[in-house]
Amino acid sequence: MTETALRLPAEWEPQSAVLIAWPHADTDWADRLGEVEETYIALAAAITRFQPLIVCVADDDVQAYARARLSSARVDMERVRFVEIAYDDTWLRDSGPITLRGRDGFTLLDFRFTGWGGKFDASRDDLLVEGLHQAGIFFNSTRQAIDLALEGGAIDTDGAGTLLSTWQCLHERHPQASREELSAKLAQWLHQDRVLWLDHGYLEGDDTDAHIDTLARFAAPDAIVFQGCDDPTDSHYAELQAMAAELAALRTRDGQPYRLFPLPWAEPIIDGGASDGRRLAASYANFLIVNGAVLMPVYGDPADARAQAVMAQAFPQHEIVPVPCRPLIWQNGSLHCITMQLPAGVAA
Repeated sequence: MTETALRLPAEWEPQSAVLIAWPHADTDWADRLGEVEETYIALAAAITRFQPLIVCVADDDVQAYARARLSSARVDMERVRFVEIAYDDTWLRDSGPITLRGRDGFTLLDFRFTGWGGKFDASRDDLLVEGLHQAGIFFNSTRQAIDLALEGGAIDTDGAGTLLSTWQCLHERHPQASREELSAKLAQWLHQDRVLWLDHGYLEGDDTDAHIDTLARFAAPDAIVFQGCDDPTDSHYAELQAMAAELAALRTRDGQPYRLFPLPWAEPIIDGGASDGRRLAASYANFLIVNGAVLMPVYGDPADARAQAVMAQAFPQHEIVPVPCRPLIWQNGSLHCITMQLPAGVAA
């Protein structure tokens, strides 16, 4: 990668904190709030084993409640900081800051957040980065507003100038733009010099239009972990097999094939509360890398243990920590979707 003043770090690089937003009765979690709170508590406990956690809360009452729940679960509260701010929902991977590291500080990229192409109201979430910056939780940083719809879950980087994304998602957000135009915009704003596109891969129950963080992720500059499907009778089989072939055809910067780590396929999980019995998107690729560990979603499925073994192979220097995430997929996301890591040095 050409040396530039700004760089988008890989997720495995040192972090100062992870950012989440606490679910409450005025978010879409209201109908199953008790269930999802248990996932947030487990996630907070796992994160604070390794690094600080910043928790967005809607008001004083939500903060007091979240503090009590976390304290009673014996979460290390010395590593928890609360910040009061308005938000529509809790998917901070997509509404939170994408942070560039510079030689002399940080730039918080504030892309437009449109509720995944206008599917949901996102007026408060679109102001989140600006509000967090004004709240003073970031050190030595400037905010850069960008008039382009982009969610953090739609991109993944190797930290050395290569970006991975899906054409379906970005084309859905910007139907008038060509692949060349979008590649140039992403390279410009994110300071990348290669954009690798996948044309295949999707999950039923996903309303992001195929975010890359549900499908395929860098584990190292020469390694990719991806969601496989080995069941020919499953509706995902053809698409995920085609995606696997695309990944096998990709090449690293020095022309070598990537080391590929296919994740096992969970049994179908159906939303019993939905009249149409809709299928939920149980992806193991929606993991979060923190300092010294990989937090991976598990769903109470026999494939959980096999997925953990694959992750241990892909991340041999990290502890693999399972986090129960079945409640999250009811709202069409998982562990990575509700978190945003902050690079070392940026979080106060």
